[in-house]
Amino acid sequence: MNSAKLAAKSHPDHQTIVNLSEKVAFGGTELVIIGGPCAVESAQQMETVAQKLSAAPVQALRGGVYKPRTSPYAFQGMGEDGLEVLAKVQSYYNIPVVTEVMSISQIEGITTHVDMLQLGSRNMQNFDLLKALGQAGKPILLKRGLAATIEEFVMAAEYILSHGNPDVVLCERGIRSFDNYTRNVLDLGAVVALKQITHLPVIVDPSHAVGKRELVAPLAKAAIACGADGLIIECHPEPEKSVSDARQALSLEDMVNLVHSLKPVAASVGRRISEDMGAGFKPAPLCCAA
Repeated sequence: MNSAKLAAKSHPDHQTIVNLSEKVAFGGTELVIIGGPCAVESAQQMETVAQKLSAAPVQALRGGVYKPRTSPYAFQGMGEDGLEVLAKVQSYYNIPVVTEVMSISQIEGITTHVDMLQLGSRNMQNFDLLKALGQAGKPILLKRGLAATIEEFVMAAEYILSHGNPDVVLCERGIRSFDNYTRNVLDLGAVVALKQITHLPVIVDPSHAVGKRELVAPLAKAAIACGADGLIIECHPEPEKSVSDARQALSLEDMVNLVHSLKPVAASVGRRISEDMGAGFKPAPLCCAA
């Protein structure tokens, strides 16, 4: 992988720290846990999520407003209205937010509302979009493609880095196989390899990897144990009513319990989950604020 001039690790201790906010950073001793629904459905939904998870502690919220869906008839997201919801939640609860970008035309609007732009697996090799994200001025969460090799994944990151954006976080989210019991196959070997060959932070998405909520927690623990710098996990106030990926979404209670169960695993590998990320948490519901 000699052509990955910027993504390659130059020495064993070479590790990039990607700052998401003044308190949240990927790649250090503290793990970053991102939680939230697949799609932003309403302001009330995201208020409920933020209020519950701010004290979990979860360090960032996720929520899609532009949704790439297999069927053109499925819910495609709230668009700009969803961005307004994320911005209000971000400001009121003082917690960073992450959302997916699907096209170059969406970048400007998204960057004014959120802290991190996610590039989904379907767009991992959308090279024009990768180049544009190199000039976005915000951290990028780059997900591995559905059937991408490790080299292809690293070179996708290289596109972003080579166009001026040093703040890239890699995300292993499972690759396709012949077995349909799980949605995908979580490649934890790739996590270990990426930590050895690149200096970029690496997180894991067990939700999309397995597609079944009862399998998420064990794989989340395994991801931390093998060296991942964090997790991104889908959760919802009413998982069965989620308009997208309902089968894999945890309840908010299960999400909180999972975060607490990760603490001894993190400690065993010299990492920890910060307890003070809810310092800016405001207990009154946002809908009741003046």
